[in-house]
Amino acid sequence: MNVIRSIIYMVWLYGWMAILAILALPTLLLPRGAILWFIRLYARLVLLGLRWICGIQVEFRGRQHVPGGPVLIAGKHQAMLDVFVPFLVFDDPVLVMKRELLWYPALGWYAMKTRMLAIDRSGGAKTMKMMLAAAEKRVKGETRQMLIYPEGTRTLPGAEPDYKPAGVRAFYKSLGVPMVPFATNSGLCWPARGFVRTPGRIVYEVLPPIDPDLAPKAMLVELQDKLEAGSDALLEEGLEAQGRSRSDLQ
Repeated sequence: MNVIRSIIYMVWLYGWMAILAILALPTLLLPRGAILWFIRLYARLVLLGLRWICGIQVEFRGRQHVPGGPVLIAGKHQAMLDVFVPFLVFDDPVLVMKRELLWYPALGWYAMKTRMLAIDRSGGAKTMKMMLAAAEKRVKGETRQMLIYPEGTRTLPGAEPDYKPAGVRAFYKSLGVPMVPFATNSGLCWPARGFVRTPGRIVYEVLPPIDPDLAPKAMLVELQDKLEAGSDALLEEGLEAQGRSRSDLQ
């Protein structure tokens, strides 16, 4: 049954993506806010389909912890869903994305129009310097919230954390803004790989911010402690909702 539901949901997911990508074409000539309206509409349709088709509820917590003004968000990344959700939680998020995605039809156009931050993962020190300058312009100059994933890629629920400290330290030191851990258990219902969605409850939780004036090493320790503890708590809650235990994740 989950396989059939998931196939129907894939049609829903990519069908609406294609429809809205076409309907939103005129917004390429309008201010950035017009495109953000379409992106938020799509994110809501993503969650609506999860509930109606797959039996997955999505809950948001801790919005009171988002500081006003520019902020750096460090998220746990377990599913493609994590890319859509920030547009429903934060006012004007900046997502860090692979530069190659800019060449995708529609996706690349809208990413450039909304001024997402495209990075060259193979670049050297000069590329990093340009990227930090672009991040400062978007976060401080445009008063936006920048989302990064400290582990660099999607991870399995309950897996040992594998943080990539260089990028996190660079953004934290350069921007000098509060860092907000963003925990989730999304991988329990939406797999990092594969398409079969499992019924249950996905929770995204904004945790209390980390002070912008810490030493980079102290910041990394506090970030990992908070983000892993928060995500582990949501993992246990999600497993209980599904009637499973950690041994089922092995």
